[in-house]
Amino acid sequence: MAVAIAALSLILLMIAAYRGMSVIIMAPLLAMLAVFLTDPVAVPTVFSGLFMEKVASFLKLYFPVFLLGALFGKLIEISGFSRAIVEAVIGLVGSRRAIPAIVLVTALLTYGGVSVFVAVFAVYPFAAELFRRAEIPKRLVPATIGLGAITFTMDALPGTPQIQNIIPTSFFGTTTWAAPVLGTIGSLCIATAGLAYLDWRRRSLMAAGEGYGASETLINEPEPVEQAGQVHPLVALLPLAVVGVSNLLLTIAIPRLVATDQVSVSMAGLPDPVTVKLAQLSALWAVEGALLLGIGTILIFAFSTVAKRFAEGSKAAVGGALLAGMNTAVEYGFGAVIAALPGFLVVKDALRGVPNPLINEAITVTSLAGITGSASGGLSIALAAMAEQFMAAGDAAGIPREVLHRVASMASGGMDSLPHNGAVITLLAVTGLTHRQAYKDIFALTLIKTTAVFVVIATYYLSGLV
Repeated sequence: MAVAIAALSLILLMIAAYRGMSVIIMAPLLAMLAVFLTDPVAVPTVFSGLFMEKVASFLKLYFPVFLLGALFGKLIEISGFSRAIVEAVIGLVGSRRAIPAIVLVTALLTYGGVSVFVAVFAVYPFAAELFRRAEIPKRLVPATIGLGAITFTMDALPGTPQIQNIIPTSFFGTTTWAAPVLGTIGSLCIATAGLAYLDWRRRSLMAAGEGYGASETLINEPEPVEQAGQVHPLVALLPLAVVGVSNLLLTIAIPRLVATDQVSVSMAGLPDPVTVKLAQLSALWAVEGALLLGIGTILIFAFSTVAKRFAEGSKAAVGGALLAGMNTAVEYGFGAVIAALPGFLVVKDALRGVPNPLINEAITVTSLAGITGSASGGLSIALAAMAEQFMAAGDAAGIPREVLHRVASMASGGMDSLPHNGAVITLLAVTGLTHRQAYKDIFALTLIKTTAVFVVIATYYLSGLV
């Protein structure tokens, strides 16, 4: 019965997300439903003392990253830099190679710090035009954008500033550059297999006589893209390079500049010093500093353009950051409540039966990501409940924390992209396609991404590479 209560709450959350209901509303309601069915008297205490505490602790750590990432992405968009990057890549690769061109430009944007949702809106008009010119079926557009945005650049490539690569740092004491060799190998596997699959699908559909699609049956078609010709592509790429390089340099510099793990600062108006643990925050500080430098770079080179739309754009960025941050935070709180229930303890004990620590971690994280329909949400739930168990098993087996980080991060982006995933729903809505038309190819990428996690695990055991 205890397991059924925990499972019921998780399944109802999945159904609610699939039906488009707000996770911010449904997560606390369903968490408290599970508590009510277990111990009705405990509901108010668990809500205030556990659920809301976990929501607040998540936002305290990660909201600055959500906010700075959203602002950086918005400034990249309104400055015209994203359009210049897209046009340059298309000009370099050629419209005849539409699928690799769109994957490359989307990957550049997301690895450079632009959020997945901003990248989708920025790239779609160019993807639609390229596919139309080449008569490639439009149904492949979501999977093509998805390969560049929600696979290897989200959590596999070392140093990526996306939240899925940042969350493990506060649990394992690692950095966003954890396990660089394994992350690069996993990225190459995903990109190669994904491009091969999409090219096979393109040839199969076109051989069957399917073109881009009849104009009268298509919706959300963008206006023809006009050549911007105002921003040099090297200037447009500079903020992305600044974020990547400064993230690496700050990751190295911060621990060296701060000699102790615990940092204390005395303030005249406070009775006690303000104290933080460096191991928990150094990776976050590095990403936040890098995003600030990227924002500063945009302002230096495009101040006059950005200033005209900064007020409107910054409001949109704040709204997007609040929504994304709260969505993930309430899923984190939801996971903490579920992890405290008797039913989850039964599941946790059962998972201990998986003898291999990395396989155990991968299965746990990707399963919870799939159930919640969120890579960051599933990752947060899994690590909040079982990080100590993963580290203990990893330490006993001599597995570096960096490998635990990379496996957890990559696993979060595995089965998360089921039909109720927010990024999938956004992709389909923006492109004007339905699950029936386009989800098959997104799910193929889901299988490729999930398989790549186990390829990375096998590579580690066979070679010892980190």
